[in-house]
Formats: sequence, structure tokens, C-alpha cells
Amino acid sequence: MSRALIVHQAGPGVTVQDLGRPGYLAYGLSRGGAADRLALHEGAALLGQGADMAALEMAGMGGTFEANEDMRIALTGAPMRASIDGAALAWNASHPLPAGARLTIGPATAGVYGYLHLGGGLATPEVLGARSAHLAAGIGAALAAGDTLPVGPDRGRETGRLLDAGDRFSGGEVRVVAGYQTPMFPDEEIARFERTRFTRDARGNRMGVRLDPDGDGFAARAGLTVLSEAIVPGDIQVTGDGAPFVLMAECQTTGGYPRIGAVLPCDLPRVAQTAPGTHLRLRFVPPGEALAAERRAAEAREGLRRRLTHLTRDPHDIRDLLSYQLISGAIAGNEKE
Repeated sequence: MSRALIVHQAGPGVTVQDLGRPGYLAYGLSRGGAADRLALHEGAALLGQGADMAALEMAGMGGTFEANEDMRIALTGAPMRASIDGAALAWNASHPLPAGARLTIGPATAGVYGYLHLGGGLATPEVLGARSAHLAAGIGAALAAGDTLPVGPDRGRETGRLLDAGDRFSGGEVRVVAGYQTPMFPDEEIARFERTRFTRDARGNRMGVRLDPDGDGFAARAGLTVLSEAIVPGDIQVTGDGAPFVLMAECQTTGGYPRIGAVLPCDLPRVAQTAPGTHLRLRFVPPGEALAAERRAAEAREGLRRRLTHLTRDPHDIRDLLSYQLISGAIAGNEKE
């Protein structure tokens, strides 16, 4: 058997995801892909490979996995309790996964979506140019015990790198830009929208996230009499009961609810990672500020590898301690003195 990851147990929301398949909106298929696209870039930085490689997305909890060969892994996104044969693993870090060892990933301690990356990426068959499952469209399926996933060749060797990913898992402020339907809402409704504290409702998935306002809902001047038009991830629809609904990766491609605005793409990972019961505030920004924010986010993604540090490990947790060149390193250090 070629390189493979064996699934012994998987949570209900574990799927293969990559950056999605753009270009099919006119055919009724939204982009899909990872709910938190930034997490794919973080995993790529930790493993020194391209962000286009497919990884496992784990909604709420992970599972138990085994590699049939020695592999490299990285863990990003919502932090989850993880271990290899009982030895705890640091999150936002890269690690060796020995052949035959059991990798266990438990529930999220914050946020929603965690990601398991493998050196070489998952090499499942492509459908319409991508490997990502799009459950709403019937492409792919959630993983289950007994599944075996092919893994591509890994040209890297380094592990033990750590990345400070910051906190996008505790709610906070999300920036929004106005659209051509925003004027359908009275100015006082827009002002109240920005003052309102929203709570992420339990009713949310990869199609969209409902936000419950503290207080009354919101209404457009024309009510719900809006023609069905093209919609994309980040659009904020105001539903019949006045609650905003932020569209996510697997959203439908057309919709008739009025849209009060759209979340900046660089802030969409924060919305995706806001767990039920967590609070958000939405703030309108002018186009110039939005473009500047997107440029800064792109620069930050490009600079992720420069932010890597070395992971300090407890010798008691290192299974292959004898393979480390500890003595030669000490001798080399003494020779420099």
C-alpha cells in the first residue's frame, strides 16, 4: 500500500478540504473549501509546502488516525486536545507521526474548525479541480471509521515548528462593507446594527452562521420583496425574523433575502471560528479601509513562515530521543567557545 492515513474513528464533521473550486457559481455550485482558509495557509507554513494541498477539516472534534508510514503532521485552526500514543501535542505546531502510532484528536477547546495537515497533502481524487468535499452539493462525504486516505509524496523533513496564530476563536469585531442593497435599510437600522452585540446561534454550519441580536431584529424598507440574485460567502442576509445570516463556504449560489452588507474575506475566518454562544460585533468600514485590510492580510499570509519558532519539547515526551544528535551538538557548541 502507498502512503496512507487510516481513519479508526471520526467525529461527525470530519471532511477533506482544500481552497475550494471557484468558477462554478454560474452552474449553481459555490466555491466550498475550508471554512477557515487561513488555517490552510498556517498548516502549509508549518510543513513548508503549498497552501493548495488538501487537509482534514474537523468540525467540533477530530478522531483517531494512524499512518502506515512515518509522516509529518501539523495542527491548526480551532485548538483541540491532541496526542500521539498518549503523549500530548502542541497545537499550531508540526510533529512527526511514526508509522503505526495512534493520533487522537479530541474536542475543540475554543472555536469550531480544527485542521490536520500531512506532509505531502491528502491525495484523494479531484472532482472539478478540487479535492474538497462539498456536502451541500453532494460532492464527497464525511469521513467514517475504516476509511483510508492516500497521502502524497512529502519532500520536506522538518518538524518541531511552532506558529503564534493569534486569537480568532473568541468572537470580537468583524468588519463589513456596504453593498448596493445596504441603502434598503434605514440609516437608523444601520446605526443600530453597528451598536448591537450579536450571539452566534447554534443553528450554523458550513452553509452559513446565524447571528442572534441583543434586542429586536432588523428590517429593510422593502421588507423581503427582493429578487433572487447571486450570493457569495461573506454576504449577510437578513432573514424573515430579522436575524442576520452570514453565508459561508457551502452557501447556495442565489438568494432572495435582503443583504445588509458583506464580511471582509480576511475576517470570515473569525466568523467561521465563532462557537455557539460567543459574541460578535459588526462594524461597517469604507472601501479604502477594506482594501487596505485585505492587503495587510495577504502580506501576513505570505510572511507566515518568517513567524515560525522552534517548538520546545519535554524529553520525557520524545519517543525517538536517541535519534537526536545531543552529544555531537554539545561538542560542536564547545568547539565554538
